[in-house]
Amino acid sequence: MKYKERVIEIKSGSPLLPSETRAGSKGIYLLPNLLTTGALFCGFYAVLSGFSGKYELAGIAIFVALFFDGLDGRVARLTNTESDFGRQYDSLSDMVSFGIAPAVVSYGWGLGTLGKFGFAAAFVYSSCAALRLARYNVLAETSGSNDFTGLPSPVAAALVAGLVWSTHALTMSFELVILGMLVTVTAGLLMVSNFKYPGFKEVDFRGKVPFFVIFSVVMGFVVISIDPARILFAIAVIFSTYAPVKILYLSAKRRLMHSEGD
Repeated sequence: MKYKERVIEIKSGSPLLPSETRAGSKGIYLLPNLLTTGALFCGFYAVLSGFSGKYELAGIAIFVALFFDGLDGRVARLTNTESDFGRQYDSLSDMVSFGIAPAVVSYGWGLGTLGKFGFAAAFVYSSCAALRLARYNVLAETSGSNDFTGLPSPVAAALVAGLVWSTHALTMSFELVILGMLVTVTAGLLMVSNFKYPGFKEVDFRGKVPFFVIFSVVMGFVVISIDPARILFAIAVIFSTYAPVKILYLSAKRRLMHSEGD
């Protein structure tokens, strides 16, 4: 290539790469995006189950979506297959599985009986999920913190789906519907809060761990298998309240130390 032709190519913005490399860059990584598709499928299935009144299946589908969502990012990092496409696809999948599906399912489960109040509660949740995901996409590019700002949308979905799943066989009452509305709205507001939640991003899945860790994981699965719906719901409640309770505890501790100092 002559010098003049090379200058023209650089100025035109064309990459000085072989055509095969440019063509190959248009592909997408299969494994992590396949897991994301699994999460999206479960979210879609949960919506259809909610329309059909199959709330137990809808709740289970949302938790399975949560499982797939927890895998896709980690698999991408472990296999060095992270991409901008994967991140955007994952965000859209999360909106369906953890933003739209829980709102639709909870509305059909009982919130719909409250009329406009139930509609408002479901919309508050889904809109907060959209805001949460948009904020995460922005902060992920600028923040180096391992913590999440606001309740992660999968945990918020676990709160709503866990309540629906664990109460699907109960006789619907006004008190239970009010509880569902409070849980749905609270989950939504926690997503857009400034509370800091642990992200567990520092966990190294490629490194060695003590035997006790493996034993604890196995025992955790055993405990969950006893009553999956209620135990998973309880775990979601504990994680969701962790940050607010921590803030209240530290605030009370500071006031106590200040009063003792006086």
